[in-house]
Amino acid sequence: KEPVLVTGETGTGKELVSRAIHEEGPNPNEPFLAINCGALTDSLLQSELFGYEAGAFTGAQKERKGIFEAAGKGTVFLDEFGDISQKLQVSLLRVLESNEIRLIGGTKTRKIECKIVIATNIDLQQAVEEKKIREDLYFRLARFDIKLPPLRERPEDISSLINHFLEGNQKVKENQKKLSKELLEALMKYRWPGNIRELKNEIERLKILHPDKAILNVEDFDFTRLQGGQLINSLKEPISNAKKLE
Repeated sequence: KEPVLVTGETGTGKELVSRAIHEEGPNPNEPFLAINCGALTDSLLQSELFGYEAGAFTGAQKERKGIFEAAGKGTVFLDEFGDISQKLQVSLLRVLESNEIRLIGGTKTRKIECKIVIATNIDLQQAVEEKKIREDLYFRLARFDIKLPPLRERPEDISSLINHFLEGNQKVKENQKKLSKELLEALMKYRWPGNIRELKNEIERLKILHPDKAILNVEDFDFTRLQGGQLINSLKEPISNAKKLE
C-alpha cells in the first residue's frame, strides 16, 4: 500500500514498470489512471488530482471527482513529478501521510484507497538541495525507490527488446521479422540516448519501411537518424571488417 517512486532517464520504461506494479498488485481489475504533471498548469493539475465541489470556481457547475478518488482501489500514476509546484507538494505530502483528500472548494476530507506510483527523470536528491523539492516529501517517497538504468548500461537487453518490438501484436510467429547478425551487432554498439523509446521507434520505422522483408539487413536501416553523425562509421566498421574476412 506504500507509494512507489520510479526514477530513470526519459524513455527507460517508467510507465511500463508502473503498469506492471498495478497488474501484479491485489487489484489489477481496478483503474490505472495516469497523469502527466508537467503538461498541466498548477490549478488544472490540482483539480484533476483532487476534484472540486460545485461552484468552487467559474464553470464548476457540478461536483467532479479527482483521479485520486476515481481510481478506487486501483493505481494513480503521476508522471513528470519533478515539475509540480511547492504548493502541490504540500498537498501531496498530506495525501501520502493520511490517505485523505479534500475537494477544491470543499470543507470535508475524504478517504482514498488507491495505490500511488510516482515517476521522474530528475535527480530528486539534487532537487532537494536546490530547494525545488521539499525534503520531507522526498524522504516520504524514497522509502521504496525503483531505479531504472539507461539502456546503454544494459546492452544485453537490446536483443530481447528488438525481438519484442519486431513481434508486436503478431500472432503467427512463423512470419516474424528478424535482424541480420550484422545489423544487430551494429545496433548493440549504439548508446541509445533516447533509451527504450528511441529503440522502439527505430524498430517500428524499420518494420513500416520494409513490410515484406523477413530478414532486415544493415542496408535497410537508416543510421543517419541516430544521434551523433560521427557514430555512423564506427557502428558500421565491424560489419565491413567482417565482410572482408569473408
